[in-house]
Amino acid sequence: MKKKIVVFGGGTGSNILLSGLKDYDYDLTAVVCVSDDGRSTGKLRKEFNMPAVGDIRNVIVSLADTDSKIKDLLSYRFDTYSDLDGHPIGNLILVAMYNLTGSLKESIEVLSKFLNIKSKVFPISEDNLTLVGETKTGRKIFGEENITMANLNFDKISYLEEPHVLNEVKDAVIDADLIIFSMGSLITSILPHLLCKELINVLDKSRAKILYCCNAMTEKGETDCFNVSDHINLLNKYLGKRKIDVVIASNTQLSDDILKKYATEFKNMVKIDKEKISCELIEDDLLTIKDNFIRHDSKKLAQIINTYLMR
Repeated sequence: MKKKIVVFGGGTGSNILLSGLKDYDYDLTAVVCVSDDGRSTGKLRKEFNMPAVGDIRNVIVSLADTDSKIKDLLSYRFDTYSDLDGHPIGNLILVAMYNLTGSLKESIEVLSKFLNIKSKVFPISEDNLTLVGETKTGRKIFGEENITMANLNFDKISYLEEPHVLNEVKDAVIDADLIIFSMGSLITSILPHLLCKELINVLDKSRAKILYCCNAMTEKGETDCFNVSDHINLLNKYLGKRKIDVVIASNTQLSDDILKKYATEFKNMVKIDKEKISCELIEDDLLTIKDNFIRHDSKKLAQIINTYLMR
């Protein structure tokens, strides 16, 4: 019987992770947060009163077993003077299907079938959710984009609404052999999953190990000065009885030139502070440079996860 893996994430990190895992014979389920409200996704949410579709589109493209030109088509972003400006084709297709079906889950199923995707992709919720960041002084910032741009230290992250987690997501967690929180924006792509009480309840009931793929670089306004242990501690703060069992972190030695480039954006390499890490640590040379950007090597990362799962 195939091993069952559930990956929670959103953004570039989860796309890289999933593109590596899809090459293995797993029963793979990707769960995507839907609170993004920036760029094309934000415009579409306001116009059609629906959950965010941008991260879902990216996950679908990363899992697609199809011609690269079709992937390029779905990711193609209009550059024009009209209202189409900035909208990727894939976002518009998902919105069209949502208007036809009234369900984001069904819209994903249609596009996944068209692209011959063997894995399952679900939004964490069908609700139109608003992320809220609150500082120690009680100041509240509403909306994911505003939270990212605020450059504040938030004491608490929550939703304005009470989210209802899809039954399919809850069932996948209960049946999972491994639960993974992917790389990605910790505050706006990973934590939003853990703000759902229904998800915390099923995670507490799950017997699967919980694995976290740690970010390689800090993010300005979100994880400034964070080491690996800080990432784990923040996730554990929002988890319930269950905590992170194992973390994968990269020990790649990067060149001074690339580190200086990131430093100009107030981003620094996440250090592995072994003495403070409260769970099992797996470290390896996992990073590569692509188009002058630091990225995890999807094949190496998937191989490590496969070894861990099979031991």
